[in-house]
Amino acid sequence: MTSPGELERTLREELRGEVDFGAAARALATMDASNYRRVPVGVVRPRDAEDVAAALRICADAGVPVVPRGGGTSIAGQATGIGVVLDLTRHMDALVSLDPAARTAVVQPGLVLDRLREAARPYGLTFGPDPSTHSRCTLGGMIGNNACGAHSVAWGTTADNVSELAVTAYGGASYRLGTGWAGTPQGLRELVAGNLAVLRTGMAGGFSRRISGYGGLDALLPERGVQAARAFCGSEGTLGVVTEAVVRLVEAPHAPALAVLGYADESAAADAAAGLLGFGPLTVEGMAADLVGAAPGLPRGGGWLFVEMPDEGAARSLVRAADAVDSVVVTDPAGQRALWRIREDAAGTATRTPDGGMAWPGWEDCAVPPARLGAYLREFRALLARHGLRGTPYGHFGEGCVHVRIDFDLVSEAGIARFRSFSADLADLVVSHGGSLSGEHGDGQARAELLPRMYGPEVIRLFGAYKDVWDPAGGMNPGMLVRPARLDENLRFAVLPATPFAGEVARCVGVAKCRSADAAGPAVMCPSYRVTGEERHSTRGRARLLHEMLAGEIVRDGWRSPEVAEALDLCLACKGCRSDCPVGVDMASYKAEFLHRHWAGRIRPPSHYTLGGLPAWLRLIAALRAAPLANAAARRLPLPGLARARPLPPLAVEPFTRWWRRSGRPGPEAGPQGAARVTLWPDTFTEHLAPEAGRAAVTVLRDAGLAVSLPPKGVCCGLTYVSTGRLDRARAVLRRTLDAVGDVRGPVTVLEPSCAAALRTDLPALLPDDPRAERLATAVRTFAETLEEYAPQWRPPRLDRPAVGQTHCHQHAVLGDDADRRLRERAGLGGELSGGCCGLAGNFGFEPGHHEVSVACAEEQLLPALRAAPPGAAILADGFSCRTQISRLAGLPDGSRARHLAELLAEAL
Repeated sequence: MTSPGELERTLREELRGEVDFGAAARALATMDASNYRRVPVGVVRPRDAEDVAAALRICADAGVPVVPRGGGTSIAGQATGIGVVLDLTRHMDALVSLDPAARTAVVQPGLVLDRLREAARPYGLTFGPDPSTHSRCTLGGMIGNNACGAHSVAWGTTADNVSELAVTAYGGASYRLGTGWAGTPQGLRELVAGNLAVLRTGMAGGFSRRISGYGGLDALLPERGVQAARAFCGSEGTLGVVTEAVVRLVEAPHAPALAVLGYADESAAADAAAGLLGFGPLTVEGMAADLVGAAPGLPRGGGWLFVEMPDEGAARSLVRAADAVDSVVVTDPAGQRALWRIREDAAGTATRTPDGGMAWPGWEDCAVPPARLGAYLREFRALLARHGLRGTPYGHFGEGCVHVRIDFDLVSEAGIARFRSFSADLADLVVSHGGSLSGEHGDGQARAELLPRMYGPEVIRLFGAYKDVWDPAGGMNPGMLVRPARLDENLRFAVLPATPFAGEVARCVGVAKCRSADAAGPAVMCPSYRVTGEERHSTRGRARLLHEMLAGEIVRDGWRSPEVAEALDLCLACKGCRSDCPVGVDMASYKAEFLHRHWAGRIRPPSHYTLGGLPAWLRLIAALRAAPLANAAARRLPLPGLARARPLPPLAVEPFTRWWRRSGRPGPEAGPQGAARVTLWPDTFTEHLAPEAGRAAVTVLRDAGLAVSLPPKGVCCGLTYVSTGRLDRARAVLRRTLDAVGDVRGPVTVLEPSCAAALRTDLPALLPDDPRAERLATAVRTFAETLEEYAPQWRPPRLDRPAVGQTHCHQHAVLGDDADRRLRERAGLGGELSGGCCGLAGNFGFEPGHHEVSVACAEEQLLPALRAAPPGAAILADGFSCRTQISRLAGLPDGSRARHLAELLAEAL
């Protein structure tokens, strides 16, 4: 066999796309969204179909396997592979053409589904299959897995919506599949002709969600029109690589209505689902209380059906006919999106058990005929209990397809044995109900070994022969579907050490919401990925690199790994993943831990001492009353470790606490009789860089009848030390802060969102054994929360003007902004603040090599929103970094600047 080095050189010589056999590229491709891990020898990003053919020819000559990969969201292991991984998302992601009259589109395999849907929307069209990963899954992956989604009751599976496929086989031969034998590989027609009886009987009794194995193979029967493209769908990369597809589009409903039906429990909802199909629904989705809890907007019940109908009238007719405990019909698009978000995030929320434990895929999408669903779910729950396992089923009840993640122990020998025995028992249960082991996402490694329990030996033999016609050398994605690996091999957890940090890193299950192509809305997660489009800059990519660092097989330098350091360098520590990631991966915390260990015992980058030690430097400058001198020096002299393209914001000549003392308020204010006492926290940014925000907050809080005091001098949240990974220093600073503050009485109002988030989350995490840390964290309130909770009768001044700007990313992720929204509404500040991240992110935008990414992050949502602002709009940003970025990049008119909400209210009083 050709050596990896020789293979890499040959591929580089003959391909125009990128060839990367480095440790980082390989580490990023070891896993998909499943429980499995396979190590490739390298990654190729082909430019076009010619590159794909060349790569498949070269790999075949070298005897090296190939696996095609799209968004990497497969949940059964089929997007992992040994040999060469073909990443089709980087270059082969075009919408080649769209014909609204014919209702067809020509797409490349790396095109994200939502991009196709956006292009079709102006014509009133859409692509019918819509899995919950629609914002990042690719058309090639959907074809490989025969994906379906919520609307399959109306529009079918991906196979139902594909008319032609351009396919390249291992070795480089190209085929064009449609209807009929033209363009199919030699020997396929003869194989079908010799197995007509097997195809007609061994695969009989199917239903719409029979996806397992080569479940579409009977589409090659003459009475079914020899649908070669349809038969290829669902082959999971084991036959060849799709390089182009002609797909059918369907008419999108103009004003769909969502009927949410509440039932006593999950079984009652499942029993009712099949009876609703006669009303012509577009979706019939089911979920139970143990998945969604007390989600807002749901009617009474313990189990629910989400039934989308073409219009409001049809929805209300359905409700009248349904025997539901309670119901609601939602016609407002925003209200529908909020409810659908509950369902779409289930792929992540189902990974957590009620007590906070983790649950894993493996039996994500088995399906039974819809009429059998209620009985099946009751037996399924009993089977879980018998094996001592827990899971929360949900899914496409209208088609009998059930998603579930189960709290398998995939580490210990006993736990893996239980996983295996449960899988065998569940396969038998599914088959006993006439079901399919896979209902839409493929078998992969998770279920392929069990296919003989579903199909007879003649069908399994036929599957092998079908694979051999396409891939006689066996080079396409070996170990999947045909001659499969065992379902308990290659588990991704086996390589991890038994440490708390490894357990945190393993939380990333790869659903890849961080790779979402949807940049609209309030989401923050992965601003650097949105800019670069590189997997290593996504939350998932960084988690995968940390996983491989801990495994030590590919990334071998441990905590000194340059690959991990490079990937984390562009992490803005925005904390967006903490809230936007369905499983709550907290990459900012992981980055802090990595930097802490990476630089242990070594001289750190200069910025870790300058910006990382900012509170100490600014206190020193203030004590020396040297702000004017420091400002002059900053204008003229470069500072170590800081980007020259980014001027430093000027220091205030009079810090906030000095103003407080000068104004005659060194102690707690008396306030009105019975007034609540509020401690206003003098964070580093308010104290030294934006004291006007602190003065404004005092004005507003006093007007609201609150008694304001300040904590002792020298308190600090430790934010800059945490963000630069100086965790020992952060702990020392926080202990001194707790010593100074003592027992907290009443709310602690923090104006800077990043400092409030640090006190609320980083403080108790860093000092878990100090009860004072939890008490202070619990006392922290934002400015708006303080007014809402402790001055509920206060009426803010009316500003009656539109507001634009940005919600701070830490507020979005950690603190929440509901109170701020209500306060703005009461003050007459209309409009919505933008999502995303400003891109400055504390020290990030000031560090060398970050300026371009910092500016690009601001250009994603913030700056366009400012440019589109109506005349006279108030520019609102509570975060000092956000205000600084706006002043630098927005090109505001003279005299205009972004303000903290407290400033806007104080100016109006």
